[in-house]
Parts: sequence; C-alpha cells; structure tokens
Amino acid sequence: MNRQSQAAVLFLLGAALLHAGTTDLYLRYVKAGLRPLLLASGVILIVTALATAWYEHRRTKTKREQEQQEREQQERPQQKQEQGQQTADAGAPAAPEHAAPEPAHAAHAHPEPRVSWLLILPLLALILVAPPALGSYSATRTGTALQEPLAYPALPATDPLPLSVVDYAGRAVYDHGRTLTGREVRLTGFVALDHDGTPYLVRMALNCCAADAQPVKVGLTGHIPPVLQPDTWLTITGAYTPRTTHDPVNNGPIPFIEVTAATPAPTPRDPYDESWNN
Repeated sequence: MNRQSQAAVLFLLGAALLHAGTTDLYLRYVKAGLRPLLLASGVILIVTALATAWYEHRRTKTKREQEQQEREQQERPQQKQEQGQQTADAGAPAAPEHAAPEPAHAAHAHPEPRVSWLLILPLLALILVAPPALGSYSATRTGTALQEPLAYPALPATDPLPLSVVDYAGRAVYDHGRTLTGREVRLTGFVALDHDGTPYLVRMALNCCAADAQPVKVGLTGHIPPVLQPDTWLTITGAYTPRTTHDPVNNGPIPFIEVTAATPAPTPRDPYDESWNN
C-alpha cells in the first residue's frame, strides 16, 4: 500500500470517528465522557491524512522534475556530438541514433500486496453498520457486576421514585433496602431470561467501553407480564422486596423487585449505565 493509499485509509478512519462522535453511534462503543477524545482523534487522523497526501504529492512532483532534468542533461552531450559529426561529415549518412542508456541504479517498482486493502473493511462496517448494544445474550453469560456503593445519597420525595438498576440493586443488597422500604420505585432496563426462565431487568454497566461492559441484574417478581421477550426494554414500577438470589454464573447477589406495573419502553439514547464510575 503506497503513501496515497495510506492517506486514504487514514482519512476514512478519521471520517468514521467524526461520524460516530457527532451522532449517538459512539455510545455503542465508549462511554459518553470520551466523546471529546473521539472527536479530537478523528480530526488528528484527517489532518495527518491530508498532510501525508500533500507531502507525497510534493515528493512525486519533485522526483518528476529531477528525472526531467536528468534526461535533458543526458540528451545535451548527444545532441552536441551529433551536430559536430554533421558539420565534419557534411553529406555523409547520419550515424544511427542510440537510445540513452538507462542508469544502472534505476529503481524497480514492486506492486503492493492487494490484501492490505482489507484494512478498509472494518471502516466500512463502522460507517455502514450500526451494531446493537450488548443485550441479554451477554447478560446471561456474564455474572452480575454489582459493587457495594461508597455512600447512599438521600433520595428525593418523588413518587414513584426513578432509580437506575444499578442504584436500586446496590441499595437493596448492601443497604438492605433501608432507603427503599415503603417507596414506590421505577426502573428501566432490558429483559433477560435465565436458563430456568427467571426474568431479570438488566442494565450493562461499563467503565470505559463496551468491551468491559458487565451486567447488573434485578430479578422480577409479582405482576410480571405473561410474555417477556429477551432484549425488550421495560419500565418497571414496583416496591422493594428483601428477596435475593445468587447469580448462577459467578454467585454474585441479585436482588428482586415486587412488580406492580410494567410498560414497554423505547431503547434509551445511551443503553449503558455509567453511574457506578461517575
């Protein structure tokens, strides 16, 4: 792959990063706080691509000018010699012309391997295909990542009380529901079904990017909808219950919520939960 092709790949990569960073697509890969770095990386790659293309253009232009000058210098002595022979041997047949010998050190160009163009395939996938966020498949194969909160901030008097799945699970398990007792709470997450059919409301929590995302699960009990499809987003209204279980994957604690109402919810703009690293 020559310099011009490398510049093209860099430009496409920078454009893909800018496209992801200026839309919500980047939230499928990294947390929201990394957006400025993503945009800066895209700008740097595009500037680097343009600088590479400009440098290669100048280098090619200079090389062509030098080759032209060398050809002219090689032709001048031959022209003078021919003119001298024509003056000395007037009327005699002209000597046969010979092509100027090529320099012994002439470079031999080797074609670049075509397999290098496969580097463009991930870029096309990033631009043309919007991958879904991690869902029930990953959640049921990964143990709960619930961590004990450092503190339990006071809750507002809103009724019902909107909480994240992570916040509810932490208070239910490690604070034993002291701040949740007697409150009606509202959670939003996607549905995951355990191997034995136990329904969970899940949010994938991440520290940096989707590669390190891990599930936090809340079991559902009470007035559960009769038909639950994995990866369906629901808004659950319910109350704290002391019931808990252990995750069959890593034996981590999973609290439950007593469901009083469940309604379908649209997929949120940011499908991941970043509350535990804020």
